[in-house]
Amino acid sequence: MVVFRVTNPRYLNVPNVITLGRVILVPIVFWLLLTGETKLAFFVFLLAGVSDAVDGFIAKRFGLTTELGAYLDPLADKLLLVSVFVALGVMGALPSWLVIAVVSRDILIVIGVMLSWVLDHPMRIQPLAVSKANTAAQIFLAATVLADEGFRLGLGDVRFLLVWITGALTVASLAAYLRAWLRHMSG
Repeated sequence: MVVFRVTNPRYLNVPNVITLGRVILVPIVFWLLLTGETKLAFFVFLLAGVSDAVDGFIAKRFGLTTELGAYLDPLADKLLLVSVFVALGVMGALPSWLVIAVVSRDILIVIGVMLSWVLDHPMRIQPLAVSKANTAAQIFLAATVLADEGFRLGLGDVRFLLVWITGALTVASLAAYLRAWLRHMSG
């Protein structure tokens, strides 16, 4: 029997372990999509979404929020979304321009944060309303496409609309973060 000992509960607690489980699901979902197992990928994606809600609830309800969790949770979400978008792009289920926009936005935000640290002018990223809307649109689009691909629901028109909404929100979110970064870096 394996017994895990938590030597520093500030870092390794139940919500953070759940989040780490979500990180482990990322390559599984990616592999399932690339091997054509879209139904199973849909259910694993849903499991990841439920785990995100559960770890957040437990952390807030029982006062188990940690600095590690504050970084790990959004990182797990981004890893999952980016991997799903890339896999769906490779499959031809999402347009390449949208996959490039989504991935590029995240890379540019990370580069901006890293540059601010390197230039000794660190910036805390606060989620903006447009960014929250963008993330919600990405999640909804990914779930819709996974369900449509897995269960052949005939959601072509809905997917088309969601692609354009997600694209617009991705560009708007990047513009908002760029504006905030330029304002921060200029003083």
